[in-house]
Amino acid sequence: MTFPGKIAIMGGGSWATALAKLVLDNCESIYWYMRRDDRIEEFRRLRHNPAYLTDAIFDVERIFFSSDINEICSKADTLLLAMPSPYFRSHLEKITVDLSDKYIVTAVKGIVPEVNEIVTDFMKREYGVPAERQLVIGGPCHAEEVALGRQSTLTVAGGDITLAETFARCLSGKAMRTVTSTDVDGIEYAAVLKNVYSIAAGIIHGLKYGDNFLAMLVCNAIREMERFIDTVAPCKRNICDSVYLGDLLVTSYSQFSRNHNFGAMIGKGYSVTAARMEMNQTAEGYYGTKCMHEINQRYGVEMPILQGVYSILYERGRPAKTMRQLGATFM
Repeated sequence: MTFPGKIAIMGGGSWATALAKLVLDNCESIYWYMRRDDRIEEFRRLRHNPAYLTDAIFDVERIFFSSDINEICSKADTLLLAMPSPYFRSHLEKITVDLSDKYIVTAVKGIVPEVNEIVTDFMKREYGVPAERQLVIGGPCHAEEVALGRQSTLTVAGGDITLAETFARCLSGKAMRTVTSTDVDGIEYAAVLKNVYSIAAGIIHGLKYGDNFLAMLVCNAIREMERFIDTVAPCKRNICDSVYLGDLLVTSYSQFSRNHNFGAMIGKGYSVTAARMEMNQTAEGYYGTKCMHEINQRYGVEMPILQGVYSILYERGRPAKTMRQLGATFM
C-alpha cells in the first residue's frame, strides 16, 4: 500500500465536512464514518451534509458511508480524525479493530478529556499507533470559509516530513495552500490554547472593552502560548507562523469562531450554563480551558490569561473584574 491508501473521514461535523471536501477533490473516493444513520441517509439524498456546511455539494457516489466505526476502520488505511474533543473517546471506545498498522491524521483541536493528553500521545499509548505513523493538521482555517472556497492555508505536521508532504497534497487546491512542519506537539497544544484565548477575546467583545484592549490581549496571548509550548515541546519554531499566530488571530476575531461567540455571550451577561445551552456547536475552548489548567499544574508556566478564563468558566469569576485585572498585567 502506498501512503495514504484509502482515506476515511471520522466525524460528521463542520470541520470533518470541510476536510472531506478537500480530500475528495484530490482522491477518487473516501470512506466516511458518521454516528447517525438518519444523517447518512439525508446526506445521500440531498448530496450535502444535512446539518453542517449545507452549501458544500458532494459526489456521494464516490463516498462509502457507514455508522459502523469498525467497518470503516477495517476498510481504510488512513483515518482522518475530526470529532470534537469532548466526544472523542466515546467514539473510539467502540473500536475493536487493531489500529497499530493504520496511519492517523488528527484534526481534533482539543485535549482528550480525563486523561489530559494531546491526541497523538493518546493514540500512541491507547492504540499502539507509532508516532511516525501520525500526522496533525493545523490552521488557520474556519470550516465555513474552506467550504466557501476562500483562500486558506493548512499546516500538516509529522515526525516523518515525507508523509506530511504527501498528505498535504491530498488537501491542496486552487484556494487551499498547504505547508508542512515537524512540530507535532507544539501545533497540537497551540490549537487548544488559541481556543482558550478566543473565549477571552469574546468576553472582551461582550463587555464592549474595545479593539485596543483586544489587541493587547492577543499580543499577550501569543507570548503566553509561546512560553507554554516552548516548555512542553522545546524546538526551533517561529511563533509568528500562521499555524500559531495566524490561527490565534482568526479564532479571536472571526464571526465564524464558536469560541469567540461563546465568550461574547458570557461578556454580555449570560451564565456559563446558559451560554453553553445557547451554542448550536461545541465550543472546544470550554473543555480545553479545564484540561490546559490541569496540565499546566504539572509545568507551572506563567499563564495569567488561561487562569483568568478558567476562573470565569469554572470558579464563577466575574468577567469584568477578571479582565480588568488581566489588563493591568498586559505589556
